[in-house]
Amino acid sequence: MIVPEYWAEAKDRFTNEQVDGKKGSRIIRRFGWSNDSQAAAQTHAESRVAEAIDRLRSGESVLIREPKVAYNGADGLPIREEVIERLEVGTPHEIVLTRNAYGSICLNTPNVLFADVDAPEPNSCLIYLASFLILFIGLFIAAFRWQIENAFWMVLFAAMVGSAIVGSLVHHAMSWYRGSPKQHARKRIETFARSHPDWSIRLYETPNGWRALVTHQTFDPRSDDVRGFFEDIGTDPVYARMCFNQNCFRARVTPKPWRTNMSTPSRLAGGVWPVAPERINERREWVRRYDRARAGYSSCRYVATLGRGGGTDTRTLPIDRSSPIAAVQRIHDDWSDAFGGKPIA
Repeated sequence: MIVPEYWAEAKDRFTNEQVDGKKGSRIIRRFGWSNDSQAAAQTHAESRVAEAIDRLRSGESVLIREPKVAYNGADGLPIREEVIERLEVGTPHEIVLTRNAYGSICLNTPNVLFADVDAPEPNSCLIYLASFLILFIGLFIAAFRWQIENAFWMVLFAAMVGSAIVGSLVHHAMSWYRGSPKQHARKRIETFARSHPDWSIRLYETPNGWRALVTHQTFDPRSDDVRGFFEDIGTDPVYARMCFNQNCFRARVTPKPWRTNMSTPSRLAGGVWPVAPERINERREWVRRYDRARAGYSSCRYVATLGRGGGTDTRTLPIDRSSPIAAVQRIHDDWSDAFGGKPIA
């Protein structure tokens, strides 16, 4: 897990003649990072530029300019977010709290397993469309047989009204019979827990689904056990790929800004970290507004512990810095206000 404190960018010009014998030149840019100093980050950026030019000269296909992105597991860059706090827990475990691209605080850990399972409501448009077509065709045939004049608009209106009623009834009946997507998602997690009785999984409710925190042991994010767990419970594939590429696990522990009824724009001011010096005050003011708005919400709600271990209200436990799992559990529950009884956002 790499969460740098300092970032820099370097660039250098090279001639196309050096690469393919053609005229003209291009500028290649690379980011550099360090936990030591800004100067070390700049040196790293310059060394990456030199390395990229050497690869170009050797005939490799190389990206000319890296995109400035906050958290891109796809291309292997480290987590590029403002570091809020670093917490040493045991050796060599480090928990890092960062502010993500839209302003929420995220907990990053190298080996304590988190997995979010989203369960969005399915698109019910097909149900309403099918209801409309069936009603329209049926009513139109009936009007034709009864020789009703100028019936088209009457049939159209009746089909539209009827499809809204019938579609809604069918949608609710299907949800009642099959269960909601959120219920299905929870069943997948519970099924995994029953088939792995030696595991201990803390289950939290989130606005769109569930969060699982595994507490019986630590894990390598790139291990087969983790990959199998993600697949069995239906973890978002993007999150699974991110965990592998960034070699860490991650959980959002404060609400999403747009879910907190912020009266001002909910997008974090200043863009991708680090922000330009002239925008620092604007960013700080945004954070103050966000902190006030999020005080009335939790990011998740503790529900149960599946498997061995039983449920524990971590508000009664001290942060045990000799145990990475206990420390991550306590910090997660404190920051997310998992026992606060507030609306989750």
